[in-house]
Amino acid sequence: MGRVVMYGSVSVDGFIADENDQPGPLFDWLLSGDVPLDSSGQLKVSQLSYDYTRSYWDQIGATIVGRHVFDMTDGWDGKPPGGVDHAVVVTHRPKPEGWAPEAPFHFVDGVEAAVATAQKLAGDRIVEVAAGDVGGQVLAAGLVDEVRMDVVPVVFGSGKRYFGSVHAQHLLEDPDVAIQGNRVLHLRYRVRR
Repeated sequence: MGRVVMYGSVSVDGFIADENDQPGPLFDWLLSGDVPLDSSGQLKVSQLSYDYTRSYWDQIGATIVGRHVFDMTDGWDGKPPGGVDHAVVVTHRPKPEGWAPEAPFHFVDGVEAAVATAQKLAGDRIVEVAAGDVGGQVLAAGLVDEVRMDVVPVVFGSGKRYFGSVHAQHLLEDPDVAIQGNRVLHLRYRVRR
């Protein structure tokens, strides 16, 4: 099975959205360079960010998100974000009425079921878990192997926390990757077992 990686862009003070649930400048780094990150041509980053991010994105087999993010994005119009093959949505509610049955989205109740479903779908590829409440729950359950952060030079002061409502201490190894791109610092930590 592939690694389970918690991932997201984050402010220096640890938030993935401001108190109005908006990302503000957290994704500006995706528009700060001249190297196209995907086929849309809209995302352009520095060469260093491209080398780091593209190789990571290409390894993702399934992404786990919460129902809140799914609803905010209108389910990405039935196509998982970043060209990922499958999205697993953690929810206690049924899938939206009229949701296309052929869309590669899987609705499950609970983070353990989400990780099991995503690992089955991803095979030996990476299972990505969106940072925030669901990511924090997966970390608290001991199911995260690695934490990746795109740290953006902004301080929100309050908002939605990167690790959600995690209240217990979790030790990470020293960062084994630290790459400075334009308006972003890419960090990768393995979770200490």
